[in-house]
Amino acid sequence: MRVLLVGGGAREHALGAALVAAGAELRVAAPWANPGLARLANSLKVLDPTVPEDVVAYARAERAELAVIGPEAPLASGVADALREAEVPVVGPSRDGARIEASKRYCRDLLARHQIPGAPKVASAATPEEVAGRIAELGVPFVVKPVGLTSGKGVAVQGRDFQTAEEGAAYAKQVLAGPAGRNGVLLEERVDGEEFSLMAFVTDSGVYPMPLVQDYKRAGEADTGPNTGGMGAYSQRDHLLPFVSRATYEAAWSIVERTVAAMRSEGVRYRGVLYGGFMMTARGPVLLEYNARFGDPESINVLSIYEPGDFVKLLDGVAGGHVPPDVVRFRPRATVCRYVVPPGYPNAPTAGGLLQIDESEIEKLGVHVRYGAVEAAGPGQVRMLTSRAVALVGEASAVHEAATRVEAALAFVRGSYLVRHDIGTKEDLAKRTEHVRSLLAPGAKPSPLPLSVAPASAAPSSAASPELLLST
Repeated sequence: MRVLLVGGGAREHALGAALVAAGAELRVAAPWANPGLARLANSLKVLDPTVPEDVVAYARAERAELAVIGPEAPLASGVADALREAEVPVVGPSRDGARIEASKRYCRDLLARHQIPGAPKVASAATPEEVAGRIAELGVPFVVKPVGLTSGKGVAVQGRDFQTAEEGAAYAKQVLAGPAGRNGVLLEERVDGEEFSLMAFVTDSGVYPMPLVQDYKRAGEADTGPNTGGMGAYSQRDHLLPFVSRATYEAAWSIVERTVAAMRSEGVRYRGVLYGGFMMTARGPVLLEYNARFGDPESINVLSIYEPGDFVKLLDGVAGGHVPPDVVRFRPRATVCRYVVPPGYPNAPTAGGLLQIDESEIEKLGVHVRYGAVEAAGPGQVRMLTSRAVALVGEASAVHEAATRVEAALAFVRGSYLVRHDIGTKEDLAKRTEHVRSLLAPGAKPSPLPLSVAPASAAPSSAASPELLLST
């Protein structure tokens, strides 16, 4: 099958590798010539993937039989709609469906209209003059979120990125003055806990989950520094996480299923990937946001343990409206992904640095190289652009074992770069598990979250102290 892949990052390299392993003839439309994708693809065209007519023209020229859209910006610009009009089946929601990510206000309003639980207290401001009043209405520590797309880098959290309400108000006004704030800002109650990502394939025949993943958003070790698009992630052998019980998982899954049902009830046919970014709190899982596509880096983790052979069949089923359940299969293995990024990332990245990468030695360690924002620069060399450059993903029977493999692989990446060495280590996972355990301890003061709406399914309540699993 001739498959068009839209996007040029490490997520797309992981998708491309899975597609080719399943027999696809790969075509790639990307904003730069990713060297990993260039090796895999029958054809790679450098273009702006947010321009629907250019993507459609390339799809027609290559006689694409299926299209898979990686990043969020092409979805928000209507590329999936244009491809479907050109009679190319697409893995990716319409522009209407992509609003679940492209407009945080739409997302919160959808949940409120359908009484879906798990949302923090929220207010919005459309002008700088409204900000102070909305913050006063919240009356709690808060988070500032641009309503539109910011590639994971626009969120500011009180107590981390700013300290006082006045500083938060100043940041909100700064956002409103720029392009990210043209649709306003959300001011949401800050919730404390540990984040986790729940991705799912969504199509007419149902909603099919992928393994849980925990992403590391902060640039620095021990979750310090600014927010990024994600410095790496891990997943556990049992497809849960050390601090997520089965009851917590079921509660989060109920929220995802009810959200899909809510969109369908409002006339949105969603065929693609949806993932919820949740926070495990003292009151259960709280939905921080939805994304309308494969996560980055989360999909790099889960695609490395997808059972080989049926990936094209799976995605073709998503695009066509019906997925045979037996093709949604992930092996019981733990994974760790770490991103190599240019110095100064994310706020002032230095472009042009060279990396020398010995792929053969890295592969001997059971670690895969997934190229992101880089260009080929000679044998065994790539030149970094201004975003996440190279992802290393390893698998093992336990998370800390996969982390050890990735750490060893870094010895074969030479150059000036930044990386988080703590992702997936036994010490870091123990700390995160203990964090949740302390939140659930008797006498701990829970955040005042409006989680009183009962879930549609009869899942066990996650408000009770779950069994915490440190099987890493």
